[in-house]
Amino acid sequence: MRPIGLIAGGGQFPILFARSAAARGYRVCAAAYINEASRELESCVDSIEWLHLGQVGKLLKFFRKNSVTESVMMGSVRKTKIFTDIRPDFKAIAFIATKGHTHDDSILSSFADLLAKEGVSVRPSTFLLPELLSPKGCWTRRKPDSAEQKDIKTGWKIAREIGKLDIGQCVVIANGTVLAVEAVDGTDATIKRGASLTDRSAVVVKLSKPQQDLRFDLPSAGVETVRGMAQYGASVLVLEAQRSVTFDREKMVGLADLNGIAIIAVDDSDFDSQDLTTL
Repeated sequence: MRPIGLIAGGGQFPILFARSAAARGYRVCAAAYINEASRELESCVDSIEWLHLGQVGKLLKFFRKNSVTESVMMGSVRKTKIFTDIRPDFKAIAFIATKGHTHDDSILSSFADLLAKEGVSVRPSTFLLPELLSPKGCWTRRKPDSAEQKDIKTGWKIAREIGKLDIGQCVVIANGTVLAVEAVDGTDATIKRGASLTDRSAVVVKLSKPQQDLRFDLPSAGVETVRGMAQYGASVLVLEAQRSVTFDREKMVGLADLNGIAIIAVDDSDFDSQDLTTL
């Protein structure tokens, strides 16, 4: 069986990938981050090594032992762990010493380059799960109204700008005012901070960064995203078509419909239109 390395963070993405890869005849070798990846992963893979952030040498040793020459990186890693739960080994320290900053995309792309030099290529996280990519269009019964469309267009531009600076992928906006910008606390906390300031009219825009390496760290959303929006008062979720992933899409849309939330997936070309609801 052909081996595939899985560098796994939290959430269901690594589990979905492991099951899909196994069904296609791959031997899945998972390097899973402690306190991030689910223990459920153990039952979905052929071999697993639990490691802390920063244990690069241990990861490479595990992959060599299993003859891994191609891999994927997926799953969430809480950015706050960078300050509280990282255990860099000599390989990681040497790697970090060559970096002038810790911006997400630069670090991840450089880490992929490091793996490539060690004989392990990194493939796109969706190469076995293309159905997770967000399809273009309005997914829900409710469509954004004219005021919300104005916020969508403004929020899209702002999200692009914060993406250029590698700050985050998400903004929350209402009536032309930015209520929250994603930082190290993540999307769910951003929705809570921003949407709770409104009367249930906040628009959540989440899209990839202009310099995004599409092999990993794609913007993602799912049932919990919509649940948080319903709880704190957001009315529209905007995703980037084909450059974001969505989990449990049918349940996600069902929950949105139940709470009167609109979900649309668009790309840059759609903003030439005056009416986003015609997508």
